[in-house]
Amino acid sequence: MLLRWIRRNLVVVAGLLTLAYLVLPNVVVLVFSFNKPNGRFNYAWQRFSLDAWKDPCGVPDLCGSLTLSLQLAAWATLGATALGTMIAFALVRYRFRARGAVNSLIFLPMSMPEVVMAASLLTLFLNMGAELGFWTVLIAHIMFCLSFVVVAIKARVMSMDPRLEEAARDLYAGPVQTFLRVTLPIAAPGIAAGALLAFALSFDDFIITNFNAGSTVTFPMFVWGSAQRGTPVQINVIGTAMFVVAVLVVVAGQLLAARRKRTENLQ
Repeated sequence: MLLRWIRRNLVVVAGLLTLAYLVLPNVVVLVFSFNKPNGRFNYAWQRFSLDAWKDPCGVPDLCGSLTLSLQLAAWATLGATALGTMIAFALVRYRFRARGAVNSLIFLPMSMPEVVMAASLLTLFLNMGAELGFWTVLIAHIMFCLSFVVVAIKARVMSMDPRLEEAARDLYAGPVQTFLRVTLPIAAPGIAAGALLAFALSFDDFIITNFNAGSTVTFPMFVWGSAQRGTPVQINVIGTAMFVVAVLVVVAGQLLAARRKRTENLQ
């Protein structure tokens, strides 16, 4: 009886097991964020404690590196989303020379190892005589995230019905009004998806940042450096908070989509 049920629901069981495998590290981080700090390494459970949650910035430079990573991710998201939106519309809506080559080149940063792009950007900055720091990391993050943003927005733009924009122009809407009232709202889900992806990639990046940061220390670099000397419990606290925020954003997005769908069905 059990084997028959497993055969019938094999896909569901496999999906749940995969989900559990992916979530398990986050659960471990969550549990150890309530661990009592004990010396340099906090890999063994001591006892339940809220000390780390009461003072998440108790470790020197932790919150400074976190703030820097958030700033970099925010600016990289703005830059990559703005450029990616224009590139996506250009590739879908316009015909120009080397359009096929540009389409192919867009996928290069996604397909090549990060270390190749990191070394290439470092060589460029050194040849230009640029001082490694915040701005070189920001430029590198924008370049790295751009391809992912273009792909996300391009998929949305390709599914858009151009007749809606033609109808707006027939109703005497100008180019700007058509873009703001028709094009942008339809493309907004793709733009939002690209922006969220860019933010996550920028905040999480270590390899490209490590090559081009100089003396700048972001949160992933701080975590890596701490792991060599000893991992403070506060890192688990920050990781847990980031995971909870990400889950809340996803849940909110799903609820908004379900609400929008119900509204459309009622209309």
